[in-house]
Amino acid sequence: MAEANYFYKNSSIYFNQHICNEDLEEFAIHECIHYIQEIKDKKNYLIRMGLCDYTEFKIYGLGLNEASVQLMSSKINGIPKEYVKYFGISFETISPSYYPLECCLANQLAYITGEDVLFESTIKSNDNFKNKLSTIITPKTFTTIQNAIDDILLAEENIIKLNNKIAEIEDGNKKVDGMLKKIEELKSEITLTFMRTQNLIISSYFDSTFNTISNLEELEKYRKKLYSFKDYLGFAEGYTFFSEYYVNKMEELENKYIALENGTEEIPTKLKVITKKENKIIAFFKTLKKLIFSSKSSKETIEDKKM
Repeated sequence: MAEANYFYKNSSIYFNQHICNEDLEEFAIHECIHYIQEIKDKKNYLIRMGLCDYTEFKIYGLGLNEASVQLMSSKINGIPKEYVKYFGISFETISPSYYPLECCLANQLAYITGEDVLFESTIKSNDNFKNKLSTIITPKTFTTIQNAIDDILLAEENIIKLNNKIAEIEDGNKKVDGMLKKIEELKSEITLTFMRTQNLIISSYFDSTFNTISNLEELEKYRKKLYSFKDYLGFAEGYTFFSEYYVNKMEELENKYIALENGTEEIPTKLKVITKKENKIIAFFKTLKKLIFSSKSSKETIEDKKM
């Protein structure tokens, strides 16, 4: 199912025979990182690979590890950013062909902690990234996000398996209809899991850090970080969570600013200027929010009349 695979038992990389020679380097770098990551026990069994733990009964963090390794590989190969669309989700990524959804979510997490700690834990197979993120969004939330990325990876693999089976079955076989239906269900599941996970990352991080703001400088840094998060988002049709969240947080920031202003002798001029510019953005999102709720209300009224 993969273009290349690292096999830890004999420390070898296997490539699909159809890969062009000029493309080997891109895949080789990803698999070589896996070689650097591996930690084995005395019996030569794999117990950890980067952000992924191999327990006796289940593997944890496989999706997050593959995403982080792919982000590193893409940076090494100098892959340019590209807008893509998978399963109805549009976003910008440096990994348009391999683990794109997983990379998008991993990139959002790296935005929170910084890339350095993510890549350091990926290469050295330690818990520094996990621990740093867990202190911000809680260990339970980290586990939920990690498991969700694993679920996306598993669903994608199941789609590939089903497509391979369909390719081997003759036309007109009734089994194909069932498999096609299952594929559509998996696609919907991937989309829903991605959006829920993205929303959880947004709310858990910005809710927790909001409570730590104690001065105007921290308030301004928070505002900038929240605004810039839009560049890391995946967008689906009808997605309004971030815009609504942004509007609500800007209103809370305004109240926080007034409270801090009353207790501060001197207010930075720069902050005043930026805040005025921000008002235009806030006004836009407020108008958008009103239109959304107005549209929903009209739709519900029409449906009530039909009933």
